[in-house]
This record gives sequence, structure tokens and C-alpha cells, in this order.
Amino acid sequence: MQALERPDPVSGDVVIGIVGCGVMGRGIAQIAAQAGATVWLNDTRADAAQAAKAGIADTFNMLAGKGKMSAEAAQAACARLNAAASLEDLAGCHVVVEAIVEKLEAKQSLFAALENILGEDAILATNTSSLSVTAIAAGLKHPERVVGFHFFNPVPLMKIVEAIGGLLTEPSIVDYMLALGRRWGHTAVRAKDTPGFIVNHAGRGFGTEGLRILAEDVTDIATLDRILRDGPGFRLGPCELMDLTGLDVSHPVMESIYHQYYEEPRFRPQNLTRQMLAAGAVGRKVGHGFYRYDAEGKKQTPAEPAPSSALPPSVWLSRARPQLAERIAPFLKAAGVAIEDGERPSENALIVVTPLGDDATRCCVVEGLDARRTVAVETLFDLTRRRVVMTNPATDARYADMARGLFAADGAAVSLVRDSSGLVSQRVVAHIINIAAEIAQQGIAEPADIDRAVTLGLGYPRGPLAWGDELGAATVLNILGNLQQETGDPRYRPSQWLRRRAELGLSLLQREP
Repeated sequence: MQALERPDPVSGDVVIGIVGCGVMGRGIAQIAAQAGATVWLNDTRADAAQAAKAGIADTFNMLAGKGKMSAEAAQAACARLNAAASLEDLAGCHVVVEAIVEKLEAKQSLFAALENILGEDAILATNTSSLSVTAIAAGLKHPERVVGFHFFNPVPLMKIVEAIGGLLTEPSIVDYMLALGRRWGHTAVRAKDTPGFIVNHAGRGFGTEGLRILAEDVTDIATLDRILRDGPGFRLGPCELMDLTGLDVSHPVMESIYHQYYEEPRFRPQNLTRQMLAAGAVGRKVGHGFYRYDAEGKKQTPAEPAPSSALPPSVWLSRARPQLAERIAPFLKAAGVAIEDGERPSENALIVVTPLGDDATRCCVVEGLDARRTVAVETLFDLTRRRVVMTNPATDARYADMARGLFAADGAAVSLVRDSSGLVSQRVVAHIINIAAEIAQQGIAEPADIDRAVTLGLGYPRGPLAWGDELGAATVLNILGNLQQETGDPRYRPSQWLRRRAELGLSLLQREP
């Protein structure tokens, strides 16, 4: 075993080994070679390394053809790619990144073999997405040089990498990998070795809360996705996203993180996805998941219900939360419907309430309103494209139809949902913010890094902590408190990070001294 001194990570002189030439391994090799590193590719499958080398070279030539890199740069990057016939060919590498099957024993075995081949100063990096870095390093002679280096697919486009230190990892190793990730053109963030690290941990709120809404029969799949796209502004709804990822990938991660956190209620999966997985309805790759897909992979989306043209004789807006009522008043005026200003609604008025974590039923009871004429409306998110109207179990169908017509009078889409504590968007976004706050509370990552990782890794419209600041930490705390009280479910218990900052009037991005 030769002693190799690691070069400065920003020098471009680092020699990188990549074990595993699948999609992730190829992506990591591409950005490393493009940034100036010499790359050695290895795979247990015959000719896989050579095929990967040729495929990456084709990508460089394509980028040059499109003017995204010069012909000279493409030629130089291709020259830095090498196929390693065996692990012994990686002996001169300063860093080896494994991107093999996501099985603990396989990764442990690989690193044990590499320990006897690499130089004493070489780094063993794992691209694991869900396994413990500490567990992967367990049993090695030098666990201090094992580090997580977690990229996202597709690696060249997803400009984020998590550098994770295990329990015994030397801190300078994590620093080195952070610098290397930045050299390769990515935003690199430091994370503790916890289930899901930052991104996969923070991402639990979106899918699991969406599935919880479906489990409560609040709405249907297509409406859930439409609401979360058009209101909060997610690129895909949770069901669309799970279809894209594939439940054969996403459901095991949901269960793994839930169990690794000893059945933490915030991460609780739902039975629906387990049933779908058992049935083979895993998503777009097989033509059937939450949606059906045609031969070209195009999603078959159910049509929305026809708009209503019915209008109420008048509208009475609840005074319980005047700041929320003010957000929807302009749409009522634009519809030309009289807005009553009395302390109590008249006999025939449509009654509109604005919940914050509670449901329409609770609003009726607390305010002493006629439930037959009462609907609730979402007010916290974008109201220009879609409005969400929520009935209660006693709402008369005529008044529900009047509400649909009223809020669609200017051409916006209207989604009608059943009674739900926190409507749809409030409970999903508050849940996401709460989990991010708990990640900060546990010191898994710096608050700013949490937001960077989530926006880049998950494509959310805002970082969750900044989103909490935008809505108001006190508002998010109110939503979660009402959700917990209404449902009795500890999944909604507020993080102490959130509670303390809400009570002190601080930003959720505020670090402890």
C-alpha cells in the first residue's frame, strides 16, 4: 500500500476512482473529469467501465457540439477518463467514490477491499442516500477516512451534494469533500450522519402529508396535485412526483427513514403506497401508478369538474381572522356579489370562514354559524390561478355550488374539497417547515444549508425555513398547534426550534449563539 499525499482539492490534480458505472457513477465521473480530475471507472460487470467511459465521452462531444463547452475542453475531459479492469487499478487514487447497490454489506465489503489497496491518505466516499455512513465504516481499520458524498440524479444538473461525516470521520475529511464538491461546480453542504441526511429527511413532509390527505378522503389524487402546484407553487404534486421517482424507490425510503427514527410520527408512511407497490403500480416506468400513462409516457389526467355559474345572493365573511378575510374580499367584489357588513350573517347569505390549521366544522362551532351555508377558503397561498373551497359535513350542495361559482367568477379554477384540519396546502407546507425546523434543532445542518439543499435537491419554490419566515413563524406555529389539537396526532407537534423563534419574533434561519 503506497502513501499518497492528497493534493489541494481545488487544484484539479486529484485522482478519483468511481466504483459503480450506473447512472449515478457516470454522472459523478462526468462532473469530476469536466472539472479537471483524472477519473478511473470500475464496475464488477464485464465491459461496464469501458461502456461508461465511451458514454461520458459522447456526452462531452455532444456538449461541445451544442457550444456548452469548447472542443478542446471536451477532448481534454475525455482524455482524463480511464477504465479500471480491477480494484487494484485504483491504487493511485486520492479519493474513491462508491456508487454501487444500496446494500450495507456490499458497501462494507467494497471498502474493506479498498483499504488494502489505497494509500493511507486516500478517502473512501459513499454516495449512499439512506444508509448510515457510520455503519458503512464500521469494522474498517481506518473508519476516520470514510465520508458520505451524496449526489442527486441527474448529477450534472442537480447542483447539490451533501458531505456527511460519520461518527468517527475525521472533520478535515468532510472539509476536503466540501471543497471538492465546490470545485466540481456543485453547492456542497455539510450534514450529520442521520437517516436521510438533509434532503431526503426534509422531503418526508411533502409525500407523507399528501398521502395522509388522501387517506382521510379529503380529495382525489388529481385535485391534490393541482392544489399544491397552483397554490404553494410546487413543480409537481406529491403523486406526480412519486410516479416519476417510482414507488419501488420512494416507498422503501419512506419506510426506512420512518423505522430508522424509531417510528417518529412525523415520517409515518401510509398503507396506500405499500398496496400499490405490492400490485406493481409503481409509476410512469410501468405505465401505471397514481395515474395512467400512454405508450409515450404521457400522463392521463382526469378532467376537472365543469365550472359553476351559480352565485349566492350575498356573502358574509367571518370576522374571526380579519387579516385572512381581507385576502379574498377583492375576489368577492369582482364577482359583483354583495358583502354583508353585519355582525351576523343574514338568513340566506353564503358564509365564508378562513381556517388556520382548524377545519370548517370547528369554525362553525366556535363562531355559532349555520353549517349548512358555511364553506371555508384557503387564503395563505397564491390565489390568482386556483382557489380552494372546503365544505363541512353539513354544507348544503346548493351553497357549495354557489361558492364554486363565486370564486370562479373571474376565470380562476376552483377545487372543492371535504373538511380537513389545515385544508390542503396549509397542512402540507406547515409540515415541511416543521421538519426542516427539527433538522435545524438537531444540528444536522446549518439553517442556511438546509434551505440551499432543499431548494436545489427537491426543487421547492422556497427554502422551508425562509418559507416559514414569509408566512410568519407564529402563523406556522398556529397551524401546527391547531392540527395537533384537532387530530390528536403527534406528527403535528411543533419543533422547539419553531416555537422558540415564533415566541421571540426571530427568523427561523436564526442560529443559536
